Amino acid sequence: MFDASGCGFYRRWPRRRGSYKPFGKKWERALIYEIRVHEAAEGRADAMRRRFRDDVETRFFPRHGIEPVGVFTAPTEDGRLTYMTRFADEDARKKAWAAFGADPEWAAVKTASETDGPLLKNQIVSVLSPAMAGLPLG
Repeated sequence: MFDASGCGFYRRWPRRRGSYKPFGKKWERALIYEIRVHEAAEGRADAMRRRFRDDVETRFFPRHGIEPVGVFTAPTEDGRLTYMTRFADEDARKKAWAAFGADPEWAAVKTASETDGPLLKNQIVSVLSPAMAGLPLG
């Protein structure tokens, strides 16, 4: 049997009594998730991913309270790097990214890694809140 929308979404998840609570109650606080897609400049995908792996994710994210949930590439090369992060709330997200952007050590790493030109051609940022509490995620 499917849910009212006909898409079958709820059927795929195991139901446990009391595990799904509606958002919007005073006592419930939803995390904020962010998905970023980085598209590399022509011929720069490997360098972009290496900088992310060696510097951004390992040094700067922990320093500024940015919690990675997952990092992804496509099954076929498309010059992109996609990652998901998690924050306690929108204010924490804004503060973390502001601190990251203002970090002088990050500025030095970015400058040093872009001596042959920029690594990023485009970046897409999507900020999300869970639609349903209790579903497993990272």
